[in-house]
Amino acid sequence: MTITIKYFGLLTEATQCHEESINFSGVLVSELLENLFSKYPALKHKNFQVAQNQVLVPVNTKLSGNEIALLPPYAGG
Repeated sequence: MTITIKYFGLLTEATQCHEESINFSGVLVSELLENLFSKYPALKHKNFQVAQNQVLVPVNTKLSGNEIALLPPYAGG
């Protein structure tokens, strides 16, 4: 399946991109993250949350959509 991955904030520095599409055959979000960690080792040491189709999900969630966003911590005011 083709998945679009969007990176925000400091995560764009770790990946050197804002968005990419990849072909991925895994089942879980955690498997996708392991794939990304091997591609972008600096990403493994960053703190972020995962959103699937604009909904925050835990990493043991089954992939069910075609859009994943990696969101760093944010502060509001």
